[in-house]
Amino acid sequence: MNGINRKNIGRIGLSMAINYFTCQGYTVSLPLNDTQWYDLIIEKDGLLQTVQCKATQTKTGEIGLRSTGGTNGGIYDNVVNHCELDYLFCVNKDLEMWNIPIKDLLKAGNKNRITLRTEPTVNNQGFQTYKYRVQISDKA
Repeated sequence: MNGINRKNIGRIGLSMAINYFTCQGYTVSLPLNDTQWYDLIIEKDGLLQTVQCKATQTKTGEIGLRSTGGTNGGIYDNVVNHCELDYLFCVNKDLEMWNIPIKDLLKAGNKNRITLRTEPTVNNQGFQTYKYRVQISDKA
């Protein structure tokens, strides 16, 4: 994602989320405008959930939780202000993806930014995993 403007970075995040959730067997719905606090609605087995999408081009994998833009580029919202939001979907410059439950972000207490990490951990079955990190799967 090198050399791409901020608007296109956002589009990459949104398109990666659509791809991921579609491959996981969700129905993906897109809002008609961009004034709501979510980017996608996903549905599976009758359960509707909302998703905010973020992308980063930084080497550190840092994602800002605040939304900026408009004519003056100011801050106009923050992901953690919307506890009714279900997921924060993130993608880094290497197109690695994370799907983070908002309830876990609220517990962590960080209000401005998070850093996406790729260090493996070992779960209780002995497999290496990445907390919230996801991959495209052919299993729906």
